[in-house]
Amino acid sequence: MFKKLFGKAETAEPAARLAQVRNITVGRTVSLDPLAWRRLGSETAFTLDRDALEITAQGSVALDGGQHVHRFYTDDHVMLQAMSDDASGAEAYDFSLFIPWSSAYPPGERERRIWRDRLSEPVFDGAAEDLPSYPRFWFAESDARQPPVTLWETIWDDRAATVPYGRIFQTCMLYARDLSGGRELMLALEMEPEKAPGKTADISHEIMVGIPLEVGEFTA
Repeated sequence: MFKKLFGKAETAEPAARLAQVRNITVGRTVSLDPLAWRRLGSETAFTLDRDALEITAQGSVALDGGQHVHRFYTDDHVMLQAMSDDASGAEAYDFSLFIPWSSAYPPGERERRIWRDRLSEPVFDGAAEDLPSYPRFWFAESDARQPPVTLWETIWDDRAATVPYGRIFQTCMLYARDLSGGRELMLALEMEPEKAPGKTADISHEIMVGIPLEVGEFTA
């Protein structure tokens, strides 16, 4: 699924064992409880046409505070995400499920600046993407402009691999709006794959719509 972003990069990163979060890793199937999104009714933009996810790639992000973000992807870019205080994912919490909403390739630096400006505002106006407005979830305590968060995500597409598939630099912000049946999330980000020697990499602007997941709402 990440071949549109990467040329096949060769890397000298050391071998690593893929994390397993509640038994989820590349090659596993995740079963979902559809009530997780159906309880939100017609208010939500989130929709999913199945209750099982075939995981074909996973990503990991090491945060400055020592926490780790674990992401699990299907071929059609559905993403299950978990936080943990350890790289192995054994102590995971804060689960969420995201579906892709829109994807665009900025033609130049001007469009990238406009996107970063949108991500800096306390409320994201989603009208251009046929979405409602979303208050900022990160830095929600302030109404001031806030630069988006930057991070590196390492991507793996083979459980037996000794080196990752590639890395993506991300500039992102998380938003949330409260509905009568629960909360809806929205993740807006710019993705810039690490370039392999002699290769070019496309920068993209992505929006994903998501929902929080309780532990009892998914199994693998």
